[in-house]
Amino acid sequence: MPSRPKPKPEPTWQLTFPATGTEWSIDVYDTISTDQQTSLATLLRDRVELFEQTYSRFRQDSFTSQLAHAAATYELPDDAAPLLDLYHELYDISGGLLTPLIGQTLVDAGYDAHYGFIPKDTVQPAPTWDEIIKYEPGDTHITIKRTAQLDFGAIGKGYLVDILSQILSDADITGFCVDAGGDMYCRHPHQPLQIGLENPERAHEIIGTALLRDGALCGSAGNRRRWSTYHHIINPDTATSPEHVRAIWVTADSAMLADGLTTCLFFTPASILKKRYTFEYIMVMDNGSAEYSPDFPGQLFTKNT
Repeated sequence: MPSRPKPKPEPTWQLTFPATGTEWSIDVYDTISTDQQTSLATLLRDRVELFEQTYSRFRQDSFTSQLAHAAATYELPDDAAPLLDLYHELYDISGGLLTPLIGQTLVDAGYDAHYGFIPKDTVQPAPTWDEIIKYEPGDTHITIKRTAQLDFGAIGKGYLVDILSQILSDADITGFCVDAGGDMYCRHPHQPLQIGLENPERAHEIIGTALLRDGALCGSAGNRRRWSTYHHIINPDTATSPEHVRAIWVTADSAMLADGLTTCLFFTPASILKKRYTFEYIMVMDNGSAEYSPDFPGQLFTKNT
């Protein structure tokens, strides 16, 4: 993802691990005991394992894989409502272009469980929500009308960032940054953390900075996971990847919302999303121009910077 944290001051404790297809780094700025470090590491790793066992389409033992293999009514996991409710909202506001039903389209395009990245001869558009899913906000069950491969990648990683951030808050940690490959939630009681915005053309460079004191920053770009004519965002109607945007960054109160909006902005104008959600953003377009909200807590560098 197109962001790199530059923490100041240095963390007093750090936990790193691979999950959700990327590298995670959890920095703590409080002074905590060795016993608390061990306890936190166990809590955080166990919660990540539970999340992946529930929502990963790459695991055969996951709840998501269950939904792909049998049309039925399922009792939802305890943490499913916020995820499904936001998907329901963004599906409606984007005209169906941000959808959890993109899973089979991604598989057909080559983004499968084996990371083969070899597209099939025919990549089918995604089905609609009403064709596959019966779910309304507040429901404790979901009905799958016919089998379909769901994918929660557009929001799920941000949601897990929020979940792990809450674990740290519940442990009375006052300064931390949970970073999932550039999708992050940071909190520091004394000073904002400076985040480098990665150049979508050259990953070792940054093209701007953002400051986070208590909030989320998520980014999306087509440079990191690109193959054939695709990248990780695919239009469910046309089965093609949009190329008019090089990179997007969004700040919001939650990483789940920021994560979802980085995808939604590939399809839906910010002016429409702003009517419903509180967030700030920067978009770098394919012609090198930038679109941004005036209150984004950072800036892109100019040639003279």
